[in-house]
Amino acid sequence: MEQDKLTVGLVYGGKSGEHEVSLSTAFAVMNAFDFDKYEMIPFYISKQGTWRIGSKLSAPFSQLEDLKLAEGEGTQTALNAVFSRLYGQENQAVDIMFPLLHGTFGEDGTIQGLFEMADIPYVGTGVLASAAGMDKVVMKKLFAQAGLPQCEYCYFNRTQWEQGQYDVLKDIEDKLGFPSFVKPANLGSSVGISKAKNREQLKSAIESALRFDDKIIVEEFVDAREVEVSVLGNDEPMASVPGEIVSSSEYYDYAAKYTDGQSQMQIPAEIEPDVADRLRELAINAFKAIEGGGITRADFFVRRSDGAILINEVNTMPGFTPFSMYPLLWRETGVSYRELLDRMIELGLERYNRKQSLIYENQA
Repeated sequence: MEQDKLTVGLVYGGKSGEHEVSLSTAFAVMNAFDFDKYEMIPFYISKQGTWRIGSKLSAPFSQLEDLKLAEGEGTQTALNAVFSRLYGQENQAVDIMFPLLHGTFGEDGTIQGLFEMADIPYVGTGVLASAAGMDKVVMKKLFAQAGLPQCEYCYFNRTQWEQGQYDVLKDIEDKLGFPSFVKPANLGSSVGISKAKNREQLKSAIESALRFDDKIIVEEFVDAREVEVSVLGNDEPMASVPGEIVSSSEYYDYAAKYTDGQSQMQIPAEIEPDVADRLRELAINAFKAIEGGGITRADFFVRRSDGAILINEVNTMPGFTPFSMYPLLWRETGVSYRELLDRMIELGLERYNRKQSLIYENQA
């Protein structure tokens, strides 16, 4: 019946460099939703950070451009819909928010904190895990604490670079050698990443990465296969079969991911069963190391020389079109795209309901 439908707020776009990727994800999710179960309210965030809210939908948009909701209501109305309880309204306009924002301001815990303050359920990873999963340095420290094997790395901030370039460069050369990979600590989709083969390239790569972030991480080069595992759950997460990325470039950069169409996904990865089992186990351990919830994709290196498995990173809002690695891995594992969306919503509501039972003050 109509009144039994859940109202889902679909949030997409955003101020990050992955705005267009988010639109593609939102369009795919919207077209896969079961509108017999859900009604949807679209929340579009422009590249400037302006929120727009569209009318409640009982069917998906037919055109990607329609997602931008040029005629929709503005920021105040959109935030009123989210924060209705804070205005003294008992009935919330949205039952659960579904953020499909990649990168800064969407995957880093900020919008998750907004939903926590609004006392509204939301899909995906919580504040802590989102923030830890976005910062590659913090993530690697948590992995180390959990005993997960990973490649060697160095990190530093803008001030350290400006005050002692020679010392930073020497430390990287001594610890990592060449080639090495230079990355902004807090950007996704391989934005701002460069491969450095000598000191001159290293210095140039660092200057380039500092355009995107104040903290930089440099990692050793590993001659390895790139294998990914999808994780789904809250306290009892499950791991998918592994899949392999065969990149079209020297490394899996932004063009290889989104624009040149040449990278291949091998699903399932052609690896020995015991290696696949170990990858799944490590993916769950990585999920737990960052205090994960909802969904995560764990990315690994399988070193060619000795078969050693090294965790590279986790992604708490992985690409989510039907052609993205995360849902394709679950499809191979026996969970369809539509079932995956249902399960993600269930997990978000489960986490919210569990937190509602907690006591936040001393009642003695």
